[in-house]
Amino acid sequence: MASKPDETRDGVDLTNLDQPLFDGAEATKRDLVDYLDAVHERILPELRERPLSVIRIRPGQPKFMQKNVPKYTPEWVKTVQVWAEASKREVSYALCDDRRTLLWFANQRAVEYHPTLMRADRWDRVTHLVLDLDPPEGETFTMAVQAALLVRQALTDSGLSGAVKTSGAKGVHVIVPIVDTVSIEDAAAATRAIAARAEKIDPSVATTAYIKEDRHGKVFVDSTRSGGATIVAAYSPRVRPGTTVSYPVGWDDLESVTPRDFTVRNAVQLLGDADPWADELPAPQDLPEDLLEEGRAIPVARVVAMHEGKRRKRAREAADKSEKSEKSDE
Repeated sequence: MASKPDETRDGVDLTNLDQPLFDGAEATKRDLVDYLDAVHERILPELRERPLSVIRIRPGQPKFMQKNVPKYTPEWVKTVQVWAEASKREVSYALCDDRRTLLWFANQRAVEYHPTLMRADRWDRVTHLVLDLDPPEGETFTMAVQAALLVRQALTDSGLSGAVKTSGAKGVHVIVPIVDTVSIEDAAAATRAIAARAEKIDPSVATTAYIKEDRHGKVFVDSTRSGGATIVAAYSPRVRPGTTVSYPVGWDDLESVTPRDFTVRNAVQLLGDADPWADELPAPQDLPEDLLEEGRAIPVARVVAMHEGKRRKRAREAADKSEKSEKSDE
């Protein structure tokens, strides 16, 4: 027999609300539900009509990413079927289009919300470019901020503008809304070109090196989020100490914040009645032809890294073979 829910909101039974969310969360499941409910009008525009992956965490278990909706998903949760080339199967993604669905996910202990860059009704277009600023290990958020400001300069020099938010982890995301006439390939090319231009402004801070050992303590300007990629939504909580939130920050305020400033326990109070993400996001923009041409000439980082990784492996194996041969000759 099912236990009685702690409460019901919008037809969703909410259970075990006073349990800790996860180790180090400094928050309960109730804090998660209350937060998501309080920001639902702000976060839903980020999720609506986009295939959604979530990161869930059950008590005493490691976190896991859920793409395919479970069998017990209520019939009123909208879904869309997507062919996954990697696993050669159809994946049934949820579309989190309303408060009820968001509350259901919250009750499932879905902490993080990662929508696709494209909408379910338009698979051939992304709606925005993403520059993900990934700093090296350690307390290096200030470095991520420096790199974000380089990206901003590169955008300005290209006649473009973007909005910025903390990732909720250790980095920064710059989002550039684009018009729907841009192909996925050209959107990816433009992202590569912006990253390259940011690196060029100050190569002592930023790098586009995909292979970690080639970054030498610099901030990785990740330009690989394109096509079917996802990114954590603005206002989404994270499975991080203190249950931080991916929070919109004005460009002028970026140097005076840290990711730990924004959590599920204080973000609603900090927001008040405001929706800074909606306010900061520029209207969709055309991409300049010179930017596209530059980007088309830049190889895709993952492909380059894969070939380089294979080359380095062969070189190591050859070196090992040579060393063994020399030892056997001694």
